[in-house]
Order: sequence, then structure tokens, then C-alpha cells
Amino acid sequence: MIPSSQSGPGLLSSVARIWPLLRPHRRRLWGGGACVVVTVACWPLLALLAGRLIPAIGAGDLATSLRTILLALLVFLVQKLAQFGQDTLLADPALRVSQTLRQQLFARLQQLRFSALDSLSAGDLTYRLTEDADRVGEVIYKTIHDTLPSGLQLLAVLATMLWLDWPLALATLLLAPVIALLVSGFGARVLAAADRSQRQVSELAGLLAEAIAGLPLVRAYAAEPWLQQRFNHEVEQHRSARYRTLRLLALQHPVVGFLEALGILAVLLVGAWRIQSGQLDGQGLSSYVAALLMLIDPIAHLTTNFNEFQQGQASLQRLRAIEAEPVEPPDRPTARPLGPVQGALQLEGIHFGYDHHAAVLADLNLAVEPGQVVALVGPSGAGKSTLFSLLLRFNTPQQGRVLLDGQNLVDLRARELRHAIALVPQQSPVFSGTIAEAIAFGRPASPEQIRTAARVANADGFIEALPHGYGSRLEERGRNLSGGQLQRLAIARAVLGNPALLLLDEATSALDAEAEEAVQRGLEQAMAGRTVLVIAHRLATVQRADRIVVLEAGRIVEQGSHNQLLASAGRYRDLCRRQFIDLTP
Repeated sequence: MIPSSQSGPGLLSSVARIWPLLRPHRRRLWGGGACVVVTVACWPLLALLAGRLIPAIGAGDLATSLRTILLALLVFLVQKLAQFGQDTLLADPALRVSQTLRQQLFARLQQLRFSALDSLSAGDLTYRLTEDADRVGEVIYKTIHDTLPSGLQLLAVLATMLWLDWPLALATLLLAPVIALLVSGFGARVLAAADRSQRQVSELAGLLAEAIAGLPLVRAYAAEPWLQQRFNHEVEQHRSARYRTLRLLALQHPVVGFLEALGILAVLLVGAWRIQSGQLDGQGLSSYVAALLMLIDPIAHLTTNFNEFQQGQASLQRLRAIEAEPVEPPDRPTARPLGPVQGALQLEGIHFGYDHHAAVLADLNLAVEPGQVVALVGPSGAGKSTLFSLLLRFNTPQQGRVLLDGQNLVDLRARELRHAIALVPQQSPVFSGTIAEAIAFGRPASPEQIRTAARVANADGFIEALPHGYGSRLEERGRNLSGGQLQRLAIARAVLGNPALLLLDEATSALDAEAEEAVQRGLEQAMAGRTVLVIAHRLATVQRADRIVVLEAGRIVEQGSHNQLLASAGRYRDLCRRQFIDLTP
């Protein structure tokens, strides 16, 4: 992760946080630093040569002018070669840090608890990992590639000015605190404005994600004017926030520029007085003025970079906010390998609540034999999906134990546990790529293993009918396939790893009758020889389950076969009556 720091907010905290990421690139940084020193050292030499050249030109001394110009060209050549080395050597570490930062944040994102992910919008997260990460990377690049050399140039030229005429230099420096205070004040306001602007962009990105996904529904309800109005409002808020930032930057440049011009004119006036008093000669004043002019560029760079740094601070704070979100607890140090799995499940005295106050599951006890098909039914909010999250160890119970083949899940390695369990959700997302890649899902698998999984899922027929078979590419969100085809891919993906336990979460509820029949055949083949837990609201799909468990308010209120539960005239029979299912046992 991004290395933590106990420093306070601001520059030091940000530097302390980023510096550990630069350590692996110390060799290039030292090389680039040496080039920076050479580049900066050339500026005082050029100022002194300018002081010699200007009087020589004024006196018509061609020989001295020519020698000085040739020497200045040599210094310029050395400086530009060093600057090339500086730029190339320092660019790579900066870009690698930006790359590492984004990779670590994405890895962190994959470890967040799902409750934390639910509180963050997809649009906002996308913006943080793209625009915010890019802005921080740019700040890192400018800091080591531009800000540091500019700062050193400023110090070197100031030292030269003090050496040439320290009373005149002290008079010049009287304006420095004023400029520093102005830049600092503007920077604080830019930081606040940039933070507001970036928050507005995140909200706009979130609305765009919702709008694109919901356009068919919006059009069906003829709600385009309402959506356009919301979008226009968000765009206006973003424009207003961004304009405030740009207006601050626009105001800062003329204010600081005017003070710089005032300083140069004051120096010329004081210099003229010191020449008249005999305390300074023309060559010294020429060198001094040349050095003073060399201050303008680094001051402009430092001012601009400071503003960008403040905007980068806002981005860094937003990236660091991801780190503050809770992550999935790691395996225990004593976690042991899972070993061969038979598929026996046992839940003993399970109590679980997401906020530790309202219990989602309460005193739940359930035993499932290997190879059994158990259906979980009940109203929404009864705890069915939460039970799946416990089996996959997305969450752990506050009380009680979940056992797989007699082993407590918290004592096992999470990745091995999840390899033994496969989930087929109601709507299964797919990543763009080939059909074969979608089934393999990052796991090593031979073409024959992929085809076998597709045959088990009743998907081999439609895949082979595609123009490129298993090499056919899926478009974004799999929109070039039907819902039933996507669901059969999800089943193939699930059985590829030969899991001992199969979790089906409303796997056919979103399909039409024809697609459901094809998917159901695939499910029946996939379920053979495995322990299966099925979540279903449509009770017609679970009547052949070995056992049906009825949940209400996190408790098991009854369980048995379809015929047994109909005969008991309890809650299950009432649910069947509401869905117009034949009540004859």
C-alpha cells in the first residue's frame, strides 16, 4: 500500500508519504541529481559572463566580447547536456511511482470489504484511480523534474547576488516574504477550490455511470428532460467549481508578476544610486541584473508548480481516503491448507449483523450433507445472501462457527476455500475478452478443460456456432450475447475449477422461459455430485431440492422436502399459495 505517515497535513506529510515509493529508484535519482547540480551551477557562471559581456559590447571591445560569447556557448552546451540527463533520468522514476501508486491502490480496492465498496460510487472510484492518480503522478514528476531544479537555481542565483553586492541583494529580498505569503495564501485557496472541483467531477462521473446504465429505463419512462436537467445541474456545478479555481490562478499571476516587475525596477534604481556613490561598478551591476532576471523563470515555475501541488494534494487526499476504508481481514498466521473437500457444511449458533446492532442472522443452525441440494427461500432481507457471504468468508460471524468438512472457515486460507466454492449470481458480470478467457477467468486451463466446462454448462453449442468459437470476443458487459448465454458462461466458469460446493443465487430468475430451460439443463449437469445451496424466490425452481430451508428475520422457521413442507401447512405452504403453486403434496 501507499506507505503511511504520521506527519501532519501539507507538504511534509505528502513528501513523507511518497518518498518510500521513490527509494527503489535511488540510482537514477542520484544520477539525475548530479545532472541537476551541473545545470544549476551553470546559471551563476552565465550571470557573471553576462556581466562581463555587456560592458565589453558597450565599449566596442570585440575580442573580449567574442571570447566571452564562446565561453558562454560552452557553458550553455554543458548545461543543456546536463539538463537532458536530468530530464531523462528523473522522468522514469516519477512515471514508475505513478504506475506503482495506481497499481497499489487498485490492489487495495480489491481488498476492501464489500460494505465499504457499497458506500462508494463506481464513477467516483473510477475518477480517483484515473484522474486523481494521474494528477498525483504529474505532481511527483514536476517535483523532482522541475520544482527541485528551480528551487536550487533560485538558491544558487541568490547566493551569486549576495556575493556580487549583498546590500543590493538584501534590498531585493525584502519583497520575497511578500511574494511567499501571497503564493501561500493563493495556494491554500487553490487547494480548497481544487478539492471542491474534484468532488464535483466525481459526482458528475457517478451520474454518468448511472445514466448510461439506465438509459433504456429513462427512455421507457420518457424521463429524458428530467435526466438532462440533472446532468445540466451537475455540469454547471462542475463548471462553477472549476472556474473558481482558474480565477484564483488567473489573479495570482498578474499580482505576483507585478511585484516581480516592481522589484526589478527598484533594483535598477538602487543600483544606479550605488554606482553613483562608487560602491558598485557597471560590470557588477550588469552581472547582478542578469542574475536577477534569472530569478524570474524559477519563481514562475515554483509558483505554478506550487498551485499544481496544492491541486495534487486534493487528489492525494482522495486517494488516501481509499486506504481509510476497512479491508477484508487477512488469514490468521496459523491458517492451514484446505485439503481435499467432500462438501459437508455445518453452521453452529451463527449470529451476524453488519453494524453489530441489528442481527441479520440469529442463532442459525444448519447441517448439509455432501452432495445434497438445499434451497434457501424466504422474503427479501431474511438473510439468504448474507449466508452465502459467510460461506465465501466475505464476512465472519460475530458468534458461532461455519464448518466445511469439520474445519472452521476462519482457520483456513481464504483463497483455497474460494477455489473449492463456486458462485453463480443472478446477473453474472463478464470482462471483455474472448469466450475462453471469460470461462477461464484468470485460472490456468487447457482448451479441452474449457470445452468440458462449457459442455457441462450446456454452453458448448452456442459457443461453437459463433464466428470464432471460443476465440470470439465479448463486448463490454457481454452485450453481444443474450442473458441466457451469459448465464451459461457463468455456470461454465463456476464448474471449471471442479468445486465441491456450488452456490446458486437466483441463477435463472432474470431469464425468459426458453433461456431458463437451457440454463436449467446446464445447472442440473453442473450440480451433479456436488453440494449445492440455492437461493430462490421463484419456488417452482426448487421443488426438487433435497431440502428446502425457510428463513425469516435471520432464523430458520421450517425445513424439509417440498411435500413435507406443504403437508405441514406452515410458512412455506403460504409462500407457495401466493405464487399460485399447486398445493397438493
